[in-house]
Amino acid sequence: MSQPQAAPLILIPARLAAERLPGKPLADIGGAPMIVRVLRQAEAAGAGPVAVAAGDQAIVDVVEAVGGRAVLTDPALPSGTDRVRAAADLLDPDRAHDTVINLQGDMPFVHPQVVSLCAGVLRDRPECDIATVVAHEGSPDERTDPAVVKAVLTEEGRALYFTRSTLYGEGPIWHHLGVYGYRRSALDRFVAAPPSPLERRERLEQLRALEMGMTIWAAITDRAPVSVDTPADLERARAQAG
Repeated sequence: MSQPQAAPLILIPARLAAERLPGKPLADIGGAPMIVRVLRQAEAAGAGPVAVAAGDQAIVDVVEAVGGRAVLTDPALPSGTDRVRAAADLLDPDRAHDTVINLQGDMPFVHPQVVSLCAGVLRDRPECDIATVVAHEGSPDERTDPAVVKAVLTEEGRALYFTRSTLYGEGPIWHHLGVYGYRRSALDRFVAAPPSPLERRERLEQLRALEMGMTIWAAITDRAPVSVDTPADLERARAQAG
């Protein structure tokens, strides 16, 4: 009889030095810092233990002040994925958790279902190296918006490509969301590899995994979260919070 899989370790990378919106993890949204809102949504999923992979002590302090768990990682790490891998090694050196979910820290209203769906792909598809989540396009304007990352999927949900470019022809347009689930071995391989040509061209790190021959499978949600990347995004999030 096979052993049941351990729950995934859910990690939220966050740092203060964001290019377009410095300090955004601590930005107040309806009386709570954005990173705390993401933390609470991840905890509500009940998919596994949750922690913040912080690049700054100020983020650790804010998370711990509300009873959350955070770990300080090297601020010089080049990406959120590198930060997640470092945090996983610090929090789980014995690798009791064989899967890790990377939930972006700039989605203050992400629905817990998004986390659960990502965990479900890893659980149900043993052939999957990396899991992710997509949503139907929110409007026709998204098809030509380079800020919206589009996923090209097979009918079964295996990812063939991701792009910022316009997609033509009939068929659904999938809006890729900022959540990834990794097998620990796949995360190790991914972080050890240099950025790939397509990754540099599209500025999408998931293309590195595809160029390496890894498989990415996607779940579909109707609960696309709002990402906060700019001051205008922050104002919209504050309005949504009331």
